[in-house]
Amino acid sequence: MLKVYNDFDRRPDLLKKFDEVVACYSATAVFADVQYRLGVMDSGIKPPFRAKTCGQAITVQLSKGDLVDPLKALEMGQPGDIIVVDAGGDLNTSVCGGLMGGLAKNRGIRAMIVDGAGRDTDELEDIGWPIWTRAITPRGTHTMFSGRKEELSINVAVACGGVMVSPGDFIVADLMGVTVIPLDRAEEIVTLAAEQAEREEKTRQWVAKGKTVEDLLNEFGRI
Repeated sequence: MLKVYNDFDRRPDLLKKFDEVVACYSATAVFADVQYRLGVMDSGIKPPFRAKTCGQAITVQLSKGDLVDPLKALEMGQPGDIIVVDAGGDLNTSVCGGLMGGLAKNRGIRAMIVDGAGRDTDELEDIGWPIWTRAITPRGTHTMFSGRKEELSINVAVACGGVMVSPGDFIVADLMGVTVIPLDRAEEIVTLAAEQAEREEKTRQWVAKGKTVEDLLNEFGRI
């Protein structure tokens, strides 16, 4: 596998806007809706405990069938990043655990999304560092014994959960799953998401007052 280590331009100004909007209910759904339901990863990728986050993607491509821990991504990651790993959908070999989570948290990396498996979820929950994976398994990679730690590429376009993710794309993740927002549309999409979240909150307040479907249609023209 070709080893490639790239970087990307980070947008702390946009990340601040995403942080504000992601505080809403059902954040992944809000961002999916304003993208015409695009960018949603496969529903099998979920967090093992309650979690919500957003950030820019530092992407990792692993060699399918010969997985290693993506330690290099920890060295390259910066505050506000989310590590997104294409691990080939492997359900039986974890590429992320508690110690890696602790190291990532120390660098300000917010989370990891894996098209594959993770482990040490009790430790990860205790330290407050979330992962989204297809599976949880106690079986780790061969890295600690083989010394082969370089079989990966960093910040190349990857497929994760059926969605193409490019370096710097924005990630929104919560209990429902993961939504990807392309970097070149991020400013537009976060603005639309803020408007959508505000509309939904107004509707929610009406529902809490005991309003009917007819009341909502008369007031908002939709549900």
